[in-house]
Amino acid sequence: MTITTTTNTPKGTERHVRVFVDRCAGCQECVIRCPVGALSMEPASWTAVADDALCVGCRQCERTCPFSAIAVEGPLAVTERFDPPLHQPVELRGNVEETRRGYDTWDEAIAEANRCLACPDPTCMRGCPAHNDIPQFVAAVRDHDLERAHAILRRTTVIPDICSRVCNQSAQCEGACTWSLAGGVPVAIGRLERFIADHAAVPAPAVAVASSDAMSVGVIGSGPAGIGAAWDLIEAGVAVTVYERDAVPGGLPIWGMPDFTLPDDVASRPWRQLVEAGVDLRVNTPIPAESIDQLLTIHDAVVVANGAGVPIRLPVPGADLDGVVDATMFLQGAKRALLADGDAVAFRAELGVADARGARVLVLGAGNTAMDVARMARRLGLEATCVDWLDERFALARPDELAEARHEGVEVRFLRTLTALEGDGRVERAQLAHTVQPERTKVPTVLKTTPDVLDVDLVVMAMGYRLDATFREALPTLPIVKRHVGLPHGRWSASGVLKNAASAYNHHSPVGALSLDREVGLWAAAMPQRERLWVAGDALTGPATVVEAMAQGRRAARAILDAHPARPDRAPEFRADHEVRVLVAYASAGGTTAALAGRLADRLSVAGALASVLPVEQVGAQELAAADVLVLGTWVEGLVVAKVHPAAAMRRWLATLPNLGAKPVATFCTYGVNPRGAGEELAQAVRSAGGVVIASETFGREDRADGARLHPTKTEAFANRIAARVITRVAAVA
Repeated sequence: MTITTTTNTPKGTERHVRVFVDRCAGCQECVIRCPVGALSMEPASWTAVADDALCVGCRQCERTCPFSAIAVEGPLAVTERFDPPLHQPVELRGNVEETRRGYDTWDEAIAEANRCLACPDPTCMRGCPAHNDIPQFVAAVRDHDLERAHAILRRTTVIPDICSRVCNQSAQCEGACTWSLAGGVPVAIGRLERFIADHAAVPAPAVAVASSDAMSVGVIGSGPAGIGAAWDLIEAGVAVTVYERDAVPGGLPIWGMPDFTLPDDVASRPWRQLVEAGVDLRVNTPIPAESIDQLLTIHDAVVVANGAGVPIRLPVPGADLDGVVDATMFLQGAKRALLADGDAVAFRAELGVADARGARVLVLGAGNTAMDVARMARRLGLEATCVDWLDERFALARPDELAEARHEGVEVRFLRTLTALEGDGRVERAQLAHTVQPERTKVPTVLKTTPDVLDVDLVVMAMGYRLDATFREALPTLPIVKRHVGLPHGRWSASGVLKNAASAYNHHSPVGALSLDREVGLWAAAMPQRERLWVAGDALTGPATVVEAMAQGRRAARAILDAHPARPDRAPEFRADHEVRVLVAYASAGGTTAALAGRLADRLSVAGALASVLPVEQVGAQELAAADVLVLGTWVEGLVVAKVHPAAAMRRWLATLPNLGAKPVATFCTYGVNPRGAGEELAQAVRSAGGVVIASETFGREDRADGARLHPTKTEAFANRIAARVITRVAAVA
């Protein structure tokens, strides 16, 4: 029989916490993470006890208990969220005023800030791709301190004014808010971030004084990833040159986002500040993939941050008819046409719909780009229909943007896909097949039913973008698969963010899994794809979000600052004070491998390296990026008569690695009887991850002097081989 206990339950309390004491292990996870102090430990039995009077129903205890020993009943104790009404112009045609408004008054902002629980382990921070310290900047708003709020945001983002407008908060920070995970309405994190940026100017880069021999870094692309990289580098005193193919910097936020979503004045703010700070911005300067090597002869490091700008076109019959255009062409033309001095009539004539009355635009897709296209079409006086083969439950567009588009007269049909376009030289009709999608992770199935036939005057393919094929050929390992494999780190599991999907308010997004997948991109951004070459943003992961790209750009910049790369012709004094950093990472069960790792680190230190030792479970992106040389050690497990392998912990860790970018790696195994091919298996796994194996060794029982202490001779010989192969070579370059 399950025993429960609850204490301090006043009569009429709406919420009730049940503690299953026969399951409770006394680990205190619930006590630590309860944001309102409603849980404590009963001293006699050392099991959790709850005070219903304090409980707000957020269910963090349910999500974080590893033994399912807590259940919370009753509603959430949280005030209603206030969202300012949309600004809808009386006359939509030709109007590009911002429709989604922020908070205008302190009273509005503080009322919303007071909904935040300031959780001890904030899941909202894990949901944010940049890991903004949300509870702290919300607390700063409560304190009427916008300067402190900006200082908190600056640690993780340089574009809060942009992100607060264009982020899909429902699948990120707000979707991961504890209220959302409990099935309720999240704190309006995006609007609070915007309130800070709207009511206090985003600070410019704090520029360090550059020395005459400052490191030089070239950045390809001026979109969010390029902004993030350039910002951190210029603040560190690096000489930064940014190469942009377009005439105006900013990437997708400039050319692909309408003013009613993101005003140009806001989108262009980062580059006004960066140029004033000293970034050498070269517009109208495309850098083809074959010119990357040439850039590496000019700069000490290069960041490839060009976005995914090639529109996806659906290969269906009739796709080559007149009147079928892509989203880039439409958005850029519409943006020019709707400017104060633009010519909407001329642009409609260019599209072949000069007489806009009743002209229908079919927009393929129902993501955010498609919504932008359709809403721009409405402002040009056209009728607009969006079609997408997904179920609306799994829509890619922001929920609020989808609602706004419909409010403006856009028809959105889900579970439809284009199968053919028809017309005599110019598109006239579209055939739309029906689809079905029972689960988010399943690809929709096209049904063999009678298709819908829609009369159309213009078709805009707005299904997203892909990378330039030439860059994919130059960097064949990219884009990476942004999918976390293996068990998540304990910090993620313990936070509870992986437990529940977001609420209906957020389209039930699997925010925890999405957040964990994004970590793969952040990790990879810190690693060079090859010597002195880093990649960030869409170029690294394929099309992603603005905030992801910015965060990856900053992560790449920090890795460059840590690695301090230098092109071959740099003066020797440029790296004279650079110690070669060696990270010895190990997987150890009985302590033998850990002891050997420590001895190797000691020997490498004697040889002149700056050596550190960590178990693999503590090695993340920053630790890997900071190491000039990596040494990996593991023990051998299995049966000699059957098959032996490197330890499973090491194999799992290696499977999670990003591309090591030709980083020098030494490997070693410890064994009891016979290592067989375990050493080579470990070395091969390193090669598969993009590392260059510079030394490999196995250590058996015979290498121990007294059965416990490792014999120094073989250890020193191995350390000396590593030093000879790498440390002396790097020192010579320095």
